[in-house]
Amino acid sequence: MTTKKTNTKKAASRKKATTKKTPVKAARAKPAKKAAGKLSAINAAAKILGETKRALSCKELVDAMAAKGYWKSPGGQTPDRTLYSAILREINNKGKQSRFKKADRGQFALNR
Repeated sequence: MTTKKTNTKKAASRKKATTKKTPVKAARAKPAKKAAGKLSAINAAAKILGETKRALSCKELVDAMAAKGYWKSPGGQTPDRTLYSAILREINNKGKQSRFKKADRGQFALNR
């Protein structure tokens, strides 16, 4: 009959968990809210589509958002592609409840 060997040396060499009391941190200041007139790119796109009442490409949306002052690219090289991705993500996640719908290849309209 074989007995199961236990490695007592391994168990004994483990360090005991130390319980340090961490000092209480001061309450963090909450980040400032966005300015009332500043919109995100996807919200600005929805506003532009509501105003124009027609389907637009993401490039046209970005240009219109900048022209009206709703949203300006923070310096990215491809803001139209980022907007395209965000709109598709909303369509895929929310389905029929999404604010957007694909009108044609590369064009979006409001889902109303």
